[in-house]
Amino acid sequence: MIRNIKAITAASFLAMFFLGVSSSIIGAAARNIGLSPSQIGLMLTAQNLGFMISVLVSGALADSYPKPRILMIGSIILAISLFAFYGWTNFWVNLAIMFVIGVGIGSYEGVTDAMLLDIHTERGSFFINVNHFFVTSGSIIITVYLIFLQMAWRNAIIQAGIVVAILAALFGLMKLLPHGRKTEPYTKLLRLLARERLVIVLFIASALVVGMEGGTVGILTTYLMDLRGFTQVTSKIGLVVFLTGMAAGRLLLGYITPREQIHRYIVGLFALSTMVFSGLYFLNLGDALYFVIFLAGLTLSAIFPLMLSLAGLIYPDIAGMVLGTIKVAIPIGGILLPFLLALLANYSSFKSALILFPLAGMLGLVLTYFQFKSLKKIEPVQAPE
Repeated sequence: MIRNIKAITAASFLAMFFLGVSSSIIGAAARNIGLSPSQIGLMLTAQNLGFMISVLVSGALADSYPKPRILMIGSIILAISLFAFYGWTNFWVNLAIMFVIGVGIGSYEGVTDAMLLDIHTERGSFFINVNHFFVTSGSIIITVYLIFLQMAWRNAIIQAGIVVAILAALFGLMKLLPHGRKTEPYTKLLRLLARERLVIVLFIASALVVGMEGGTVGILTTYLMDLRGFTQVTSKIGLVVFLTGMAAGRLLLGYITPREQIHRYIVGLFALSTMVFSGLYFLNLGDALYFVIFLAGLTLSAIFPLMLSLAGLIYPDIAGMVLGTIKVAIPIGGILLPFLLALLANYSSFKSALILFPLAGMLGLVLTYFQFKSLKKIEPVQAPE
């Protein structure tokens, strides 16, 4: 049995790396596969639906079952679905497989953070930040890799499946000491927090940010090729630039943001991202387009982590419960905006559908501005009863 904390931590980071790889498959390979904008939206919707179900189930099971065993099962599911993805050409078969891919990566999101908190009690937040940095790293690596593979893109997916299968074997060998921590049932948690306006605003704003991020990852290469004349290679470079901006923003803005100014940074970043995304999708920027793509990733990247940090500061007594509730916004946002994008692209036009991105940013700006405008100082509040 593997009990070494460093080995377990490394396995968690590797799992989140492949979460990033798997969640970016469509964005990186959509044009190689030959998917239309509406089909891309449906693929992303199916993946996030599987992700949402898996996050809820695996998170609940993690309180009473060994976390490495849940991750082992999730890895087996993910490995099999990666091997099968576009082994057949039928779109609807692969839509179902994409749902199962979402189930696999959802187990990683639902369990790894809790596992890191179990084994890193003193610096849990630091390790969780690093854990999610590996998601962005995985998205970047798969995109760069596919630039070189091009039409042999399925080789990359099969290779990822092989590594995930090995990861399943490693999780099967791991054992954690029991912690005996008990949490409230999820239904009770929802009732408890349903009347907390701040939690509701952060939930909706998180769904909007995740939708903008996931939608851009899924649609950017198609946008660059269809509307800006990019090639297979240069469009993937554009996606790498966006993801690099995301990675840089999570490290830089997370480091420089003063604790007492988090709420103001959230509002400011919503305003900046709304302007940048408007320019990205509706202005002909020529040679400056790559720079604006980088800014889009940079301004968007830190909003969600900062909202999680703010929630933890304001509700320190029930931080885990609040953060868990807000995290449900990840798959909801990942489903809603791509689904609306698919509908608009199908019944109107691809170009007109892109208005959803600045509209989502504007809605997030309005919600957070009116929620935080009277908040002069961040102070902990008593847990709701």
